[in-house]
Amino acid sequence: MKSPSWTLRQSLARKLELALQQQFHHQSPAAASSRASAPLRACRAKTSQQSRGFSRTAPRREQQRPAPAEDPGFTSILDNPPQLVRTGRRHNKLGLAFLAVIPLTALALGTWQVQRLGWKTELIARFEDRLVRTPLPLPPRVDPAAIHDFDFRRVVARGRLRHDQEMLIGPRMRDGEDGYMVVTPLQREDDGAGSTTVLVNRGWISKKMKSQRVRGDGSLPTGEVVVEGLLREPWKKNMFTPDNRPDKGEFYFPDVQQMAELTGSQPVWVEATMEPDLLQTMDMANKGIPIGRAAEVNLRNNHAQYIFTWYGLAAATSIMFYMVVKKPPTEVARKVRMNKNW
Repeated sequence: MKSPSWTLRQSLARKLELALQQQFHHQSPAAASSRASAPLRACRAKTSQQSRGFSRTAPRREQQRPAPAEDPGFTSILDNPPQLVRTGRRHNKLGLAFLAVIPLTALALGTWQVQRLGWKTELIARFEDRLVRTPLPLPPRVDPAAIHDFDFRRVVARGRLRHDQEMLIGPRMRDGEDGYMVVTPLQREDDGAGSTTVLVNRGWISKKMKSQRVRGDGSLPTGEVVVEGLLREPWKKNMFTPDNRPDKGEFYFPDVQQMAELTGSQPVWVEATMEPDLLQTMDMANKGIPIGRAAEVNLRNNHAQYIFTWYGLAAATSIMFYMVVKKPPTEVARKVRMNKNW
């Protein structure tokens, strides 16, 4: 038989259990879940703080950024379709002006080369007409101002070559070999009225034949000689050619006026000519006999190439200017601009 004290203890335990069950049923499920997951959240927070020791703005950003469903101003892509807009089309006015000037300048230069081509073609035709005419005896006195009208005119002169006043102009290349251009004054008798002298470009000699002592027979003719050649205008010195040094006997370009003053001759320049013959040319080179030029017009005429170059540049830059200013953007140059930032 159970004692009264044991029965009392069992009754109190039963009442306490019923009271706890009633209290548990009266609480909300969210609260119960919150208490149940409180240790788990604390553990997660501790882990997050350990892994993000230097990041304090991430939680704030997450709190400030509302979800799309909670944003009252949210609109879908169906309500506000995207727009295709052009990008990268803002040009500098100065750059556009410079780009527009290039084809205009090239077009002007191409037109100028067309005019130059017509002038050069006519000039060459006039010189070639003078070459086919009978050689003209060179008068005793030649007006330097009239040489322009007789440029490339074939002339014949008689006289004695002054080898003691010979001048070598160089260096001059011929068939890949270095050498000099031999200029010798030609002294002519003028029927008792006094002698006159002109400058004769006899031709090219090799560098090893620079000294007159090493030249062979026929290189220094004596007595009266007949020189047939072309009457030419004085040469023009370019900016890259050094100045002559006549005191040292060094001449780099034919300064006709300077050479005439040194030799006491007229400022008249005659270039000796010869028929081109390979065997004869080789024999003359071995003996040190100056090799004269051929009686032909050797003026450069590259204006047709310049015309093609300038007009081609004008066309290319015009197309470039059109592509920069007027051509629509490609797929790469497009982007989607939304009415709403979402």
